[in-house]
Amino acid sequence: MPPKYVLHILNTLENAGFEARAVGGCVRDTLLSRRPSDWDVATAAPPEAVAGLFRRTLPTGVRHGTVTVLYGGAHCEVTTYRSDGGYSDHRRPDSVRFTTRLEEDLSRRDFTVNAMAMDSAGRVTDPFGGRDDLARGLLRCVRFAAKLGFGIDGPTLAAALECAPLTAALSAERVADEIMGILASPRPDYVRALTEWGLLSGRVLEGRAAAPRRSLAALPRYARLAHWCAELERDGYIMSTEEFLRSLRLDRRTIRTAAGAARILLSGNHDYKRLLRDFGPDAVRAAFPGSAGLRAVLSSGECWCLSSLAVGGEELRALGYSGRELGEALARLLEHVIDRPQDNKREVLCELAKERKL
Repeated sequence: MPPKYVLHILNTLENAGFEARAVGGCVRDTLLSRRPSDWDVATAAPPEAVAGLFRRTLPTGVRHGTVTVLYGGAHCEVTTYRSDGGYSDHRRPDSVRFTTRLEEDLSRRDFTVNAMAMDSAGRVTDPFGGRDDLARGLLRCVRFAAKLGFGIDGPTLAAALECAPLTAALSAERVADEIMGILASPRPDYVRALTEWGLLSGRVLEGRAAAPRRSLAALPRYARLAHWCAELERDGYIMSTEEFLRSLRLDRRTIRTAAGAARILLSGNHDYKRLLRDFGPDAVRAAFPGSAGLRAVLSSGECWCLSSLAVGGEELRALGYSGRELGEALARLLEHVIDRPQDNKREVLCELAKERKL
């Protein structure tokens, strides 16, 4: 059954004489006994009628028939039944025609499992066999296949391969959202299909898998992006993880962590202290999730960064160091302490610096 705020919207529209149904992913997830992340409503009411029936609304997409209804602390997109024109940019309909027929609206939706509707009593309208596809575990979209653990129908896969070059028209943000959604799903290895099937057309090179690949599902979510990007570099699909992730317009912290971890993985280096010094703990954890050796270093309290060094600039200035020489001396002291953690004492390091024994 839809939640209270959705029932309020459905009943308000029905009482005003307009057919209304919950539609799309919320119906699919409800039938799978999953909690929907959000609810969408479709209705025979035109957008101006929707806006007039509710006290608080936002005109979020009136041109395409969508009004967001605010109720309590929740919100719900309410969209007039419609049919779409052509997609000359392969992303948005060139034109929209409103209709009063639910089945016509459902017929324009992407896949059968998303082309179902539910009324306020929980009754489901399923004109295209979406329930059967749910029972068979068939889905027609790579990301949803990963998210729900479904297989991909053969003809759908063939169509995806044929249309793969069209993905070059997608925005960087949309592509990044799909990638991160797959990586966070129960079947993150589906992300490899993006390159194997040409679904990152125009964003990656003509690479080729050259070695056995570890299951990404065995990794914690925070490590999957870095390990996948390291694969892409190793297999020649990208030249630089940092540049690839920048092109997807991910946030700086994500880019810094994943790029650092990818460099670590490609280097084969397991010198944890120096890696922590050079890349920081987030990147090293992403490269070596679950590593007992890394945990031991982090819990030991041993010095691997300047902030943990027993001396700083003040002590070295008192010994006559300045400018570039001071910075270089601190770096050499840190290098010394990484190999000899027992020497991380103020008096020992000052003596080394004083005698220039570095």
